[in-house]
Amino acid sequence: MDPVGAADPFAPPGPLTHLSLRDSSEARLQIGADGRSLQDSWTRSCAEPTTVLREGVRRGLQQQCEQTVRILHAKVAQKSYGNEKRFFCPPPCVYLTGPGWRVKPAPGQAHQAGETGPTVCGYMGLDGASGSAAETQKLNFEEQPDSREFGCAKTLYISDADKRKHFRLVLRLGLRGGRELGPFHSRLIKVISKPSQKKQSLKNTDLCISSGSKVSLFNRLRSQTVSTRYLSVEDGAFVASARQWAAFTLHLADEHCSEGDFPPREGYVRYGSLVQLVCTVTGITLPPMIIRKVAKQCALLDVDEPISQLHKCAFQFPGGAPGGGGTYLCLATEKVVRFQASLCPKEANRALLNDSSCWTIIGTESVEFSFSTSLACTQEPVTPVPLINTLEELPLAPGSTLSQLSGGGDVATLELHGENFHAGLKVWFGDVEAETMYRSPRSLVCVVPDVAAFGSDWRWLRTPITVPLSLVRADGLFYPSAFSFTYTPEYNARPSAPGAPEPATDADTLLESIHHEFTRTNFHLFIQT
Repeated sequence: MDPVGAADPFAPPGPLTHLSLRDSSEARLQIGADGRSLQDSWTRSCAEPTTVLREGVRRGLQQQCEQTVRILHAKVAQKSYGNEKRFFCPPPCVYLTGPGWRVKPAPGQAHQAGETGPTVCGYMGLDGASGSAAETQKLNFEEQPDSREFGCAKTLYISDADKRKHFRLVLRLGLRGGRELGPFHSRLIKVISKPSQKKQSLKNTDLCISSGSKVSLFNRLRSQTVSTRYLSVEDGAFVASARQWAAFTLHLADEHCSEGDFPPREGYVRYGSLVQLVCTVTGITLPPMIIRKVAKQCALLDVDEPISQLHKCAFQFPGGAPGGGGTYLCLATEKVVRFQASLCPKEANRALLNDSSCWTIIGTESVEFSFSTSLACTQEPVTPVPLINTLEELPLAPGSTLSQLSGGGDVATLELHGENFHAGLKVWFGDVEAETMYRSPRSLVCVVPDVAAFGSDWRWLRTPITVPLSLVRADGLFYPSAFSFTYTPEYNARPSAPGAPEPATDADTLLESIHHEFTRTNFHLFIQT
């Protein structure tokens, strides 16, 4: 199957619907003597968006039928040796969220009478694997109380025959009717042979854990896999779950700051530091605690070195009786409690712990893919799903390419940085399509639409207008984003040149100045939370 946006060299030339490079023969004619492309080597969109597509985008924004796939996994994976299978811990898990998963199938896609079972099926494996049943695992999605669908791959591992130092997980999703949604890839995962027992050095930061990063904590009694429990949050309380794990943001805390207040503190977390764990989903926090290194079921009270992946550690609550071993974060079956430790009789710089107070720490990653199939009339996969990471205003000098393509004058242009971009994508501001130029798989440039495109009554607006940013594929597939764009009116008229007559102070002049400022680069960028 050809990738979306790939051009057929034998197809007749069609109407241009986006800014793109001309075909290879034309592109070669536009190369200057210095090997650089000339300014007019780009073409502009000459076709207005159809009313049907705009109505579909507007309906999609109103109904909010997006579907989100969230993959949660560890940053590192321990390699298996021989017949021993070291399953990934914590296991990779998938959450399906959004109202689009619960939309009834369209007429022609209705399920067969008597057909039961989940509407989504999924398989997870390693990239580059053959896809055999031994190398992939079927995910059984179950609905959670918060309406999320949850699936977990508990038996994935990487064998010693695989010599890679990094890999990605591949999630393949399909609908019951047979439509394939496509492969979704995780972030890069580093392969390690075993947790490092040496003192970590900041010269090798690959395995160190920095402040503000995401981590997972799990406890394994007597090194038995079946007894593994993960620190998680359920119903607003911290629990030790045997089936689900949560990611926490690990902050370097400050003794003089109130609980929940995290001043920016960069750097790597070291043993003996005061830290605070914040659930990435609910925002619930544990009290500030001192992280301690664990060796032979003892908390080492005088160790000051960077924390490393898959290290055993303990979390001590500040305070306590003088001369005591302190209280530590502990689990009791599914509850999270405090354990009172005692000092080691032979070594005063060690505190004796129980098994339930020893936690393994590991960094985590997550990636989200959002899309909506409500506009698309295609059975093609939704992948690759474009991801917008940042936005950047592009100042354009007079005579630049995009200014010429836009007819000259003052225009605002925006560059989108992200992943999985291709020439078949268009940027939309609300329900208005923007003139879009494809630069690379990580960069799109668009012209900010005039504010008048959002209604004929813009002259009477005195408040900012905020519209969501989204991407639409050529076949109508809709990709929402977490970004929005705000048009901000300027109430002061533009200063006139020296010696020029004073402008009329009537309402029309004021409105024209507001419109002029709307269409200039006087705007703000916001990330919706």
